[in-house]
Amino acid sequence: MTRPVQGFSVDCSLGKKRGAMANELRFKTARDLFMACPAVSRDMVALPTEQPSIEFCRALLAGRVPEEAITFCAYLLPERAAVWWAHECLSHLTVLLDSRDQELLAVVRDWVSQPESPHHRPEVSEAAAMQPTTPAAWIALAAGRHGNGSAMEAPALSALPTAARAVSAGVLAGLARVALEDRFSVLSAFVEMGIQLAETEALRQSADEIRP
Repeated sequence: MTRPVQGFSVDCSLGKKRGAMANELRFKTARDLFMACPAVSRDMVALPTEQPSIEFCRALLAGRVPEEAITFCAYLLPERAAVWWAHECLSHLTVLLDSRDQELLAVVRDWVSQPESPHHRPEVSEAAAMQPTTPAAWIALAAGRHGNGSAMEAPALSALPTAARAVSAGVLAGLARVALEDRFSVLSAFVEMGIQLAETEALRQSADEIRP
């Protein structure tokens, strides 16, 4: 199944392409990611290794704190893709979200489709200005944090968490509402969705680079 939004899709038929795409990830190893994004070391207990990023992420999922795989995905993905991934995760939990969070997800969806739209930008700015106390509010904040202040003014941005941290907080907040007996299976599905999107983004980026 594929769910496209102007350049973003999660293709569940990637199959044999995965190995090639992993080689094109913007952070080939976990250490590469930690070096490029020092903030991740404040959000995770796990220490970086020389493992390929996808392998490291799956090791986190199988480890003592599997939730850290969510955080790692949030940093591994490009910011706009991370926001879309978080939107997709929470869209699978709509029965656990109130009406306001569902409205915020719609705002985020529209923004991901057209981030430069003069119509969507004020909506995201307004949503991101809210105190992030719910899962979708965190995702709206991540959208507002993205893009060198494209959705918010610079002074406001400086006091906010990074987009990756907000994405991680939003997905984990949604996951916390899942029944305990179902939580790991939902967590695993979210991580696999993030990995697939990271691989798809890597393939798209590689194609863009070689296109004349």
